[in-house]
Amino acid sequence: MSETAENVKSTKAEVRPRYSGILAHPVSFRSPYGIGDLGQGAYDFIDFLDRSGQSLWQCLPLGPTGFGDSPYQAFSAFACQPLIISPDLLLKDGFITEADLQGHPDFDPDHVEYGPVIQWKNALLAAAYRRYLAAPDKDVAAEIRAFHEKNADWLDDYCLFMTLKGLSGGVSWHDWKKEWQNPTKAEKAKLMETYAEETGYYVFVQYLFRRQWLALRTYANDRGIRIVGDIPIFVSPDSADVWANKSLFCLDDEGYPTVVAGVPPDYFSATGQLWGNPLYNWNAHKKAGYAWWVRRVSCQLELVDYLRIDHFRGLESYWAVPYGAESAIGGKWVKGPLPIFAEDLGIITPQVEKLRDACGFPGMKILQFAFNSTDENSYLPYMYNNENCICYTGTHDNDTTVGWYQGLSDKARDKVRRYVNSDGGNIHWDMIRLALGSTARYAIFPMQDLLGLGSECRMNTPASAQGNWAWRFPEGCLNDGLADYLKKTCEVFGRDRARMAPADVTEVAEDKSEDKK
Repeated sequence: MSETAENVKSTKAEVRPRYSGILAHPVSFRSPYGIGDLGQGAYDFIDFLDRSGQSLWQCLPLGPTGFGDSPYQAFSAFACQPLIISPDLLLKDGFITEADLQGHPDFDPDHVEYGPVIQWKNALLAAAYRRYLAAPDKDVAAEIRAFHEKNADWLDDYCLFMTLKGLSGGVSWHDWKKEWQNPTKAEKAKLMETYAEETGYYVFVQYLFRRQWLALRTYANDRGIRIVGDIPIFVSPDSADVWANKSLFCLDDEGYPTVVAGVPPDYFSATGQLWGNPLYNWNAHKKAGYAWWVRRVSCQLELVDYLRIDHFRGLESYWAVPYGAESAIGGKWVKGPLPIFAEDLGIITPQVEKLRDACGFPGMKILQFAFNSTDENSYLPYMYNNENCICYTGTHDNDTTVGWYQGLSDKARDKVRRYVNSDGGNIHWDMIRLALGSTARYAIFPMQDLLGLGSECRMNTPASAQGNWAWRFPEGCLNDGLADYLKKTCEVFGRDRARMAPADVTEVAEDKSEDKK
């Protein structure tokens, strides 16, 4: 073999695999029950990823949502979303009967209407629990006990919190009767005993979720597909986490935040974003060895293969706004606790970049941000300084690519067209190809972009409290033609999973686990 051939062989061996995937939340899957779930629609999506040569599925946070239905404002940082438990799988596994499914509401197939869904789904899960209590299966009972014992450190607080919230008419824990707002350990134990059947229901529901989710994850992993999870850096003020761990947050004597989270004026809002989440008492976390955070991350990594930390920059410094402020403008930057896919978006400083790079976390590159003006910026693909990043066409907070493009100025649209060498008639595919062809090791695009959908199909509009988190897959969208076209497009840019040895996929998963330590 010639020296030139040897050099070529060596160069090829050093090329690391390149991956691509789709961003889609389970609530968006097809299902006859008003909201996407972990049943056939989820398996159809995994099959589509498999046929189209994708390696990654990214979803949004999986927690139980509260007011506003946002997955970024959950009742728990550890518990999971009951609304996406599959009724069909409950039937298959004997937890409910055909009669329980008969006469379900005529739900909108294309849009989640959370009110009716919550009412019907909760009633169905309650029926499943009554059926279980009436004739408990020994194997299931043993699995529930094992699940409870393993997770009692967070599960007991969550189940008691949800029970007391239900008994209080669903109001925030700040408005419960005084003896329930700040119970001692002994008082909690007494309440757990008094309301054993009620708290047992929430244990049962969390078990059902994990039973279905872990089966789906195994199905995906067996096909070489890894799941990218997501955790918000902050937690909801009305959550089991704050109620049960008040010393870990900046609260006054009544349990209300003294300062809350947000971001200063940015791309999404001229007055900033006022999230309202209580900020962490990082001194208390440090004294505890950051045990709550370690447990939170480890719990999530039992469910997913990669983990994105939403608003990662808050670990270096965070925007603190006085409680009661009408906007985020009056906040200030406060140093975080530190001197995973990381959401390094917004106002990013060299310190944030240093922290991200020191941990080995890939940052995020959003193509829409590259063309919002005609100025040079770090989101342009030729400006990427290393491959350890994820190139997105957009995220759940962005408009769809089609809607974004239509809203650009004439000058910005002209720059996009010249950059992608296209007339913009299929701008969603132009941007997908741009992501796939970038040097980024990972390329991810929302399902809406793959389908070329407009602004009416966006998942979330930041700073808007209504109409979010409701988009669902159109009927028949996971077709073979689309899968074949996506697969062939990925092949052009070396991201087709079919060309990777199984060991390559495993290696990446292990590499990412090491990065998180």
